[in-house]
Amino acid sequence: MEEVVLSLVIVFSSLVFTLVYRVLNWVWLEPRKLEKHLRKQGIPGPPYKMLQGNMKEIASLLLKVRSNPMEHSHRIVRRILPYIHQMVENYGKTFVIWYGPSPRLTIMDPKLIRDILSDKSGQFGKVKQGPIFKYLFDGLVNYEGEKWIKHRKIINPAFHQEKLKMMLPEFYSSCSELIGKWQTMVSDGSCEIDVWPDLQNFSADVISRTAFGSSYEEGRRIFQLQTEQSELVMSMFRYLIIPGFRFLPTKKNRRMNEIYREVNKLLKDIIKKRENAIKLGEASKDDLLGMLLESNMNEINAGGNKNVGMSIDDVIQECKLFYFAGQETTSTMIVWTMILLSMHPEWEEKAREEVLLVFGKNKPDYEGLCQLKIVTMILHEVLRLYPSVVMLLRATHKRVNLGEMDLPAGLTLSMPTLLITHDREIWGEDAEEFNPERFSEGISKATKNQVTFFPFGWGHRICIGQTFAILEAKMALAMILQNFSFELSGRYVHAPYSVITLQPQHGAQLILTKI
Repeated sequence: MEEVVLSLVIVFSSLVFTLVYRVLNWVWLEPRKLEKHLRKQGIPGPPYKMLQGNMKEIASLLLKVRSNPMEHSHRIVRRILPYIHQMVENYGKTFVIWYGPSPRLTIMDPKLIRDILSDKSGQFGKVKQGPIFKYLFDGLVNYEGEKWIKHRKIINPAFHQEKLKMMLPEFYSSCSELIGKWQTMVSDGSCEIDVWPDLQNFSADVISRTAFGSSYEEGRRIFQLQTEQSELVMSMFRYLIIPGFRFLPTKKNRRMNEIYREVNKLLKDIIKKRENAIKLGEASKDDLLGMLLESNMNEINAGGNKNVGMSIDDVIQECKLFYFAGQETTSTMIVWTMILLSMHPEWEEKAREEVLLVFGKNKPDYEGLCQLKIVTMILHEVLRLYPSVVMLLRATHKRVNLGEMDLPAGLTLSMPTLLITHDREIWGEDAEEFNPERFSEGISKATKNQVTFFPFGWGHRICIGQTFAILEAKMALAMILQNFSFELSGRYVHAPYSVITLQPQHGAQLILTKI
């Protein structure tokens, strides 16, 4: 009996020791080892603090800057990425900070960014998102290797130029509803409107129509749920370093699970109906879902095996990604364009003159939208000053060399888009001023062929929906400029903040006037 008890004690003690060692290694030994390795190479940064890293300082500084609005200027770096900005001032443009026990190396050298984003060998892969982000979406943006290649191949046909042309009527329908709503509101000539929620609803409507065609009413419900989900996910950010926190039966955790299940069910029902219709011989529709399912079936038929295609769960994740990426990036691009044109009315007038010269008061068409040089310059400058995604991340999955640095596996590489596009050494003394003229000869000339402007990513993993987003934004702006002039309301508070994408914290109150 004593031997059995002794054996149990030994086994239990071994398990406890192993658990304690693993926790200690995670929160202290491994981070200190990585820190020492990076310091030897002269890579500076604030010291690592057990478990929390620099999270407390990051959160505290962010809370402080968000508590007050800012002047009507484009010097927004200190407000959006205050801790990163402070580290640049303290340590220069290459340094390491700690998100919990995870080190993050900031890279701002255009040559190194090119090396990272042009890599096809897998040295610099996607950052593995915490499980909590799977509540929002998965899909192409997070895949690597063979799975990424397969999904990209299947999805690509839906975003070809000829397919995008076929979606223009849906863009126009959504724009017409938006314009009609605003015309009713400004029936007396002018009216103050918070255009931000309307633009969010507009871009969600575009995605609903172009993704699901006749099922876009169901798509609107998905958008509402996904919007709520993104707010819940971001509110949980501070708890991400706590293992297993998402499994606790808190009110927010329960709600995230409810939304996840409902969105999946809605999407599954839409997809199943469409698959059944195709099997019954109905022609596939010219919406994203129809084209995706058609491309997927062609891939399966060509391979003779359903495993070469995407499963229904894969399709669900790609639909979620359509929603999130398509809606978020376009609505933020349009709202910041309207705000910046209100701040710089001379460019609003130049844009309107161009739109009226190309289209008059007629319906915008594809060829005309492609001719809008001034509007394109303005959109590029807006994306430079107010990029939808303020930071691009990659990770080292094995030991690699980057420039003169020897980087260990398990390191996150951060390329702060916002800081790079506001850098005076790169863009000149007017880097924080609105000057669309800098893009008059195209992106390559403006960037001097350096990788310093990548609002949709860069290299072989550039966003597949880039042309879709730009075309949608051009259509919306053209129709808005045809019908209204606009200026900032006295109630507008300039307070950009990042909730996954860069948004106006207190809305976008503009005075719209019929023309």
